[in-house]
Amino acid sequence: MKTTPEHNERIAKMTFSSVYPHYVTKVEKKGRTKDELHQVIEWLTGFDESKLQELIAEKVTFKTFFQKAKLNPKAHLITGVICGYRIEEIDNPLTQQTRYLDKLVDELAIGRKMNKILREG
Repeated sequence: MKTTPEHNERIAKMTFSSVYPHYVTKVEKKGRTKDELHQVIEWLTGFDESKLQELIAEKVTFKTFFQKAKLNPKAHLITGVICGYRIEEIDNPLTQQTRYLDKLVDELAIGRKMNKILREG
């Protein structure tokens, strides 16, 4: 399924701070912790706790969020379907990066082992 320009634009303009509380709720409902969520986000983006809080406070868009990120070289190993889109087939880099994050949050919430989420083995 191809993403539309409108879909890509909507993701680019969405603020990370508006979605972050949903990530926290999703993982905590399933018995995972905010610390584990932060570990996953740091693995993907390179943002430590203080940088993450700074970006949330600044209400950066996903476009800015991923422009500032140092994407993990193993990010391309994140595959599968999220929100009806096959991640590896998304042609817009920003939309793909955002879906990487969504997929990692999903994997955390469903109880996948951390070493698998972080593509360590």
